Formats: sequence, structure tokens, C-alpha cells
Amino acid sequence: MRIGFIGLGNVGGKLSGSILRNGFDLTVRDLDKSIAQPFLDKGAKWADSPKQMAEACDLIITCLPSPAASAAVMEAEDGILAGLSAGKIWAEMSTTDEAEVKRLAVMVEAKGANAVDCPVSGGCHRAATGNISIFAGCDREVFERMLPILTVLGRRVLHTGPIGSASILKVATNYLATANLVTVCEALATMKKAGLDLNTTYEAFRISSGTSFVHETEGQVILNGSRDINFTMDLVLKDIGLFQEIADRAGIALEISPMLISIFKDGISRYGPRELSPNIVKRLEDDAGISILAPGFPPEMVDDEPEEPGYEVIPKR
Repeated sequence: MRIGFIGLGNVGGKLSGSILRNGFDLTVRDLDKSIAQPFLDKGAKWADSPKQMAEACDLIITCLPSPAASAAVMEAEDGILAGLSAGKIWAEMSTTDEAEVKRLAVMVEAKGANAVDCPVSGGCHRAATGNISIFAGCDREVFERMLPILTVLGRRVLHTGPIGSASILKVATNYLATANLVTVCEALATMKKAGLDLNTTYEAFRISSGTSFVHETEGQVILNGSRDINFTMDLVLKDIGLFQEIADRAGIALEISPMLISIFKDGISRYGPRELSPNIVKRLEDDAGISILAPGFPPEMVDDEPEEPGYEVIPKR
């Protein structure tokens, strides 16, 4: 299968690396061609336009920072839609809006092609090793065609239902991670202000009912001080805003979601939209006059699981 990949940023670059590492025919594209050079040096091809890529490849993957960016790549005069034909697949791996991915899918299917929304979850460190989790929303037949690729890109692959379902679930998982990040920051800040040792605090949380994926990963880079997870506050605000929109459409009144939106709007007003997302802890550090740092923690999240073949996760019935 000839695979095209558009968007070689923090996540997309790592996913593309898994495709190339596993011997697939890969064509890449990014607004910044210099980002693509390491892939070209390793044998990937370059597409001069999304249309050219869609004409040359069987599967075209987009992994872009916003729904607007995806729409632009799809609908431009030289965009993906202009080059799609029957039997091809467009896979949207960005974190996007359910309604938007459905809108684009209608146009893809009008070309005789198939659409999949298949966002990833688990952090850039797992995207790099092929151990990230993937949700896939599409017809079952299309999912089975995609599965050999998805199990290269990720470790755990879940068929979530029809197109759009994966995007809804992805936004929900990012909302949960954001809520956990804020509570981890508050818990660490409170323990620091109460005079407890933060190394001991980290271990207490890790071995207890208070642990979580966010604590065990982002908690370490918070304490290191790098706060680097390759994700920024504006992207968090986009994702939790999408979650709030889902709740609004569903007619459910939420309490914590609006608070998280307010917290990240304040963080952006203080530190800028491109500030690293774990630095939401700086609000607490600055306001309380404390430093939430501890020795011995790594500057970036590291995946300690070996790369292994992926598999489909089957929901309990």
C-alpha cells in the first residue's frame, strides 16, 4: 500500500516515522519542507501538493493542528479532494470536530473513496515507539482494510463505530487528561505549600488510588521543570472547547468543563498561547510564591514499553 502523510509536527512526524521504519512506501508533505528532509533522506518521497499525493497514494493521512487546517488541505484547489478517486482512503488523525470530519467524509465518499477518523491518544513519546492508542471511526469493512496500517502506527486499536465517533471519544479523553493535569498541579502545589517533600509526594501518588497516566508521565516533567510534552496551551483550549461543544449539542450542563476552559484562558493570557501545557502549574507557582521542582526526574516523557505489534481492542458486550 502506498501511503501519503500530511503534517509532520510533534505527533505526525513520529507516526510517519513508524510507517517508514516498518518498510512502507511513504510520501510526505508539510508546509515546512525542511521538516520533511529527514524522512526524504530515509527513502520517503515528497508530494508537491495534497492533490498530487492523493493521486499517487492509496491511503492519505492528515495529522494537522486544527479542523480549519484539515479543511484547507482537503478543499483547496490543489487539495486532497481534487486528487481522490474510487477505492482510496482518507484517514484523519488530527484531533478534530465530529461535525467537521463528517462534513469532509461526505465529500470523500462522493469521490468513491472512504473516510476514517482515527485520532491517537497516549502522548508523543508513545507515538514515537508505535505504542500509542488509536480510535477508528468508519464502516467495519474499511476498518479491516486499515487495521494492518493502524497496528503499525499504534499498539491498541479500537473500532469506535461510524465516522465521527472516534473524534468524539478522542476529545473526551483529552478533556479527562486536562482535568487530571489541573488536579495533579493543584495536589503538587498544595503538598509543597504544606511542607512535604515532592519526591516522596510523587511516589505516594504513584502507588496509591490517586495515580493516573497524567501523574506518572506529565507529573515527572513538571517536577523536572522542563514541562515539555510537545503540547501547548492553545491546543488544550481547542480540545476542551470541542468537548464543551459536544456537551452543548447534547444538552447536558457541565460544571468542571467551563472551569477548565477558564483556567486555560487565564494561563494563555498570562504566558501566551504557545506555552507548554504543563506550565499551567505556573499559575499556582506564581500566585503562591513556590517552586514545584524536585531532583531526579527526566526532562521528557519516555516510553519504557518495547515496540510490539498492535492489536484490536474488543469492547466487552
